[in-house]
Amino acid sequence: MRIRAARPEDVPVLQEIERAAGEVFREVGMPEIAADEPFSDEEFAPFLAAGLAWVATDGGDRPVAYLLAERVDGDLHVEQVSVHPGSARQGLGRALIDRAARRAAAEGLPALTLTTFAEVPWNAPYYARCGFTVLDGPQIGPQLRAVREREAAHGLDRWPRVCMRRAVRPQDGAQ
Repeated sequence: MRIRAARPEDVPVLQEIERAAGEVFREVGMPEIAADEPFSDEEFAPFLAAGLAWVATDGGDRPVAYLLAERVDGDLHVEQVSVHPGSARQGLGRALIDRAARRAAAEGLPALTLTTFAEVPWNAPYYARCGFTVLDGPQIGPQLRAVREREAAHGLDRWPRVCMRRAVRPQDGAQ
């Protein structure tokens, strides 16, 4: 596995990964999430331009997982991480999260944040195993609160969601 910066020509493959990864939500009674369309080319563009999009690739340099991040409340926020089901359970999500943590450390940012479904096994419980902890109301900054408001407007609050944070650790700064 290799992790590299995502490129514009990767976007169609990233959209395929998102669609495939979304299908597992049908199995837990969340077909609306499975049916949700991935980001458009235009929505991917700011992440690519900022250098805050990474892919894990197979031996042929074809992406099989990706992560998008943005700066939110002085932290690096994981906007999306998706792994193609055919490449799941190989540590790709964790490797991408660790890559984002190295970027945060290089920028002097104190933490990674994300929002996720609280009760979906490969969401909040998985991120807890990756070192994230759930934030409560006063710990959630204004920009992260705005992220949650956008998610609620998109209908994601039909299922319990949480904000999570992982402090950047000394080992995150190692290359």
